[in-house]
Amino acid sequence: MNPSTLRGISSMATRALLAEFTTAYTEASGQPVQIESVGGVDAARRVAAGEAFDLVVLASDAIDRLIAAGHLAPGRIDLVQSAVAVAVPAGQPLPDLTNQATLRCAVLSAPTIGYSTGPSGVALQALFARWGLADELARRTVQAPPGVPVASLVAQGQVALGFQQLSEMMNVPGITLAGTLPPDAAIVTTFSAGMPAGAQGRVQALLDFMNTPAAAEVKRRHGMDPA
Repeated sequence: MNPSTLRGISSMATRALLAEFTTAYTEASGQPVQIESVGGVDAARRVAAGEAFDLVVLASDAIDRLIAAGHLAPGRIDLVQSAVAVAVPAGQPLPDLTNQATLRCAVLSAPTIGYSTGPSGVALQALFARWGLADELARRTVQAPPGVPVASLVAQGQVALGFQQLSEMMNVPGITLAGTLPPDAAIVTTFSAGMPAGAQGRVQALLDFMNTPAAAEVKRRHGMDPA
């Protein structure tokens, strides 16, 4: 690797977005950037273990924990907001996502439900608990391994109803997107950037590039909104 290459790590939810941004940034600036995308839990663990990165992009609460523990410098930078979507195997009927009540009915009628190890999965489990269905649904839920998209489980027919960030559900063959969760049950995650002490001078221009007004349309094209 070029010693001047900026090295980063991110969760899978922002993989495609960051790939587009870093390619464009390198073309515009000549600065090489390499961002590894893995399961968010694994990414946070590697940063906490002391692996060296110039840039870390994870859910905002994960960035906050890494900052509080001294693994990243204070001052996170919010990049995007990402809503959780629902998918079914291609050709299957779409669930009614009109409101929380119809979503609850769809969940109760699904023989298997897929969710992730990331923030969307944590929030979904909390939603099931609020509904009083945590125990009832435990036998039917399937958690995708870290770094494995829920959409792949849906496409393979392993789960009948899959929940994950919209950005990870888009353009996946073998599934049909039913849409994002209804407003009264919405799960929206903010993904943010953090840097270790001393890295700001190397990384700030890239972060500015990813937060320009022109970048907003790129974010929306990847199923996210500017933070």
